This record gives sequence, structure tokens and C-alpha cells, in this order.
Amino acid sequence: MTTVYFVRHAEPNYSNHDDELRELTEKGLGDCKLVTEYLSDKSIDVVLSSPYKRSVDTVMDFANRYSIEIERIDDFRERKVDSEWIEDFTGFCKRQWADFNYKYTDGETLAEVQKRNISALKQVLEQYENKNIVIGSHGTALSTIINYYDPTYGFEDFDKIRQLMPWIVKFTFAGKKLIDMESVNVFEMLNE
Repeated sequence: MTTVYFVRHAEPNYSNHDDELRELTEKGLGDCKLVTEYLSDKSIDVVLSSPYKRSVDTVMDFANRYSIEIERIDDFRERKVDSEWIEDFTGFCKRQWADFNYKYTDGETLAEVQKRNISALKQVLEQYENKNIVIGSHGTALSTIINYYDPTYGFEDFDKIRQLMPWIVKFTFAGKKLIDMESVNVFEMLNE
């Protein structure tokens, strides 16, 4: 069995409109400790991440604590919306979830995001079979992965997790076949 913990990044600083370099807020940096606490007893072998700063920084505390180098994988990056900042992000998201082939001129479709994320995941499953893996991720990228395995996952589900940062989804695979998928809210977990 291979276990993959996709970790959606902690709270980012939305006043920074540079998607690749957007840093975490003070709250986001503090919440990274929740990720570390959750993963601490999971016998993690490998830490991978989207190359975007907020994703790398979310898994950095854990990787540093356990002296695991973070491997950045470009295909796990977040979707490119457009070259310009989008004011009506909710409207844009609804339209994309209704039509996986919809995009702005300089952006990506959800179908494109899903294809590259699933391709990267399949390579990871082959390379690290029977390992426990952490992957620093993003809300939309991770949601398209969930949708690949559960096509009923749509805009309403995505909308429920939009403000949930960090957020972890645990996938269990036998080879490349998904056996189980479980959402983890680290804030609820620590209150149990």
C-alpha cells in the first residue's frame, strides 16, 4: 500500500498577486505546526511539493523537523487563472467547474490542471510504491485530483473547502488503484 497525504497550503497573503511567490500570513505560518503535528506519527518517507512558495512553506516545518528534503514537482502547481488578477473569482470558479474546458485567454482549464496533476501523481505512485508520501498542494489542483477519482465532486464541494487552509486529503493506493480517500481537517482533529 502507498499512502499519499496531499496538504493544501496554509493561509496565504492574498495582497501578493504573484501566484508563484505568494507567502503565508502569520496565521498560515503558525498553522503549519498543525500539519507537522498531524504528520508526525505517519512514518513519512518522502516530501514532495508544488514549487509555489506557499505550498513548500506549508510542509517545510515538517520536512525540517524530520530532516527530509522537499522535492519540488512543477506539475503539482496550482492552475493558472490568467495573467491578470481576477476580481470575480467565485463566478470564474463556478464557470470552470460547470465546464472543465473553460479558461481565460492566458489561463488553464480544469481539465488541463487535472491531467498534469494526475500524470504527476501516477509517476509518484510508480517511483515511491509502498511508501508514505506528503505532497504540498493547492485547493483547485487538489480538488481536480479528488474529482478524477470521484466525479461527483464539483463546485459545491470545492466551495466548502475554499477557506479551509491547511487541509489534508489522505489517499491510499494499491499500486495505482485508489483504495480509500479521506479528508482531514487538522483544526477539528486537534479539538478531539
